[in-house]
Amino acid sequence: MSAVTAPVGAPPANPARTVMSWAQRSSWAIGLVGLLAILLVFTKIIQPSYGVAGIQGLGISILPLGFAAVAQAVVVIAGGIDLSIGSMMALTSVIAATLMDGQSAEFGLAVVAGVLVLGLVLGAINGALVVVTRVPDIVVTLAMSFVWAGFALLVRAAPGGAASPWLMNLVIGPFGNPWIPKAAIVLVIVVAVIWIPIARSRMGLSLYAVGSNQLAAFRSGVPIGRTKIVAYALTGLFAAVGGLALTASTSIGTPVPGPYTLESVAAVVLGGVSLAGGRGGVFGPVVAVMVLQIIQNDMTFLSFDPNFALVAQGVILIGVLILGSVLESRRARR
Repeated sequence: MSAVTAPVGAPPANPARTVMSWAQRSSWAIGLVGLLAILLVFTKIIQPSYGVAGIQGLGISILPLGFAAVAQAVVVIAGGIDLSIGSMMALTSVIAATLMDGQSAEFGLAVVAGVLVLGLVLGAINGALVVVTRVPDIVVTLAMSFVWAGFALLVRAAPGGAASPWLMNLVIGPFGNPWIPKAAIVLVIVVAVIWIPIARSRMGLSLYAVGSNQLAAFRSGVPIGRTKIVAYALTGLFAAVGGLALTASTSIGTPVPGPYTLESVAAVVLGGVSLAGGRGGVFGPVVAVMVLQIIQNDMTFLSFDPNFALVAQGVILIGVLILGSVLESRRARR
């Protein structure tokens, strides 16, 4: 990557203005971080024993959903949606656990690489079907969710298998400081390594362009079909990482899809990604996953019926959607 030089005679960059501009663009994510901090303080108040063990448990519990949220965010940014994420996670999880069971660490490493490639293929199949058939993506991915879930049950009809010890050690336990979970470090590093180069590339611009205005992107020379397939392939890749995270955190493979698909949509909405496409990022949904998990934990600490956690999620999402609609209307009037 070559450095960008400022034009001759241009005024020097103002660091304060740069920071203010970044803060304005990231205001929603910054607000979520503030909400997360408040919730952590509230959790400590209602549960004084909440400490290192609670933070470590939080890191492990959010890891699979964090990758699912990032997977959903990528395709939503491109103007689509994927309702098969949970099924792809289940399929990759059982394949990994079945192949790793009783095998060497080297073989387990090869399995991880193969599962990641499989995730790319599954996502690309979803994207190709959406592009070729021109059937709405919500219908295609809902149908494919049953296909991938069926394959998962064919691989393993019941939970079982085993994860390689090195894979479990990668996500379980502290990273240096007892307050820093390995799972959180893995989530941040993997998302950054995959997403940041893509977001800053021509393909990243194409994803945002297609999601923002498909007709304008087409007229600008953006290959719509190829871009959509890439978006779904990336979603499949992150879903595969989520499936590996599920196997690593539970040590087994589970063929039944969990609530990851719908919860990933909730995290995307709360994370500030526009369901209309073309706006948002992956940082907000990751923070949103932590917020939603802490809310569930707090309701447990307060002895609420667990079903109220679902009610709380619904209320939060409705509030976020209303707030987003109001902000969008005000922005359009300016």
